[in-house]
Amino acid sequence: MLKSLKRKLKNKKAYRITRYIIYRETILKPIDHLWTFLGAFFGISLIGIVQNSELPLSDHVFLIGSFGASAVLIYGVTNSPLAQPRNLFGGHLIGAIVGVCVEKIIPSSQLIWVASGFAVALSIVLMQISKTLHPPGGATALIAVIGSAKIKALGFWYVFNPVLSSIFIMFIVAIIFNNIPDDRSYPHRQ
Repeated sequence: MLKSLKRKLKNKKAYRITRYIIYRETILKPIDHLWTFLGAFFGISLIGIVQNSELPLSDHVFLIGSFGASAVLIYGVTNSPLAQPRNLFGGHLIGAIVGVCVEKIIPSSQLIWVASGFAVALSIVLMQISKTLHPPGGATALIAVIGSAKIKALGFWYVFNPVLSSIFIMFIVAIIFNNIPDDRSYPHRQ
């Protein structure tokens, strides 16, 4: 009887913890979906507008895949430590610098598996050390290594354009759209 009671209590506690984590992280007020949509739409679209106005169609490199993941964080989970400005800027910049350095030292055309693994692993460790962990930053490092010839041809300009300029656009949009409603804030303030 005592074992059965302990098991029930343990199961209830596990259920409450699971429910809290899932509820807390995924269930938002319906209006939050609107603000998330608007922020992500305008943030990514503005980068596309800049890309279309500044570069010919054959040179599109501003919209890199890691920005989609950043949009999820900075517009969808604004209270996450991984979404804060320090992490957004630091994670992408570290990832971009590491990716370009690794591509220069270990050309991916020869050893793509080594260059890819090294770029991502090193960028993660440097983000951890600098307290700027931003998961899309690892993708930014990977894109520098496995990206198109146009990305690789940018060399260290990749850090500034598309990475720094685009995350700056996304950051400004995040500040605007995440601070319109009274119950949302970016950067997150407790």
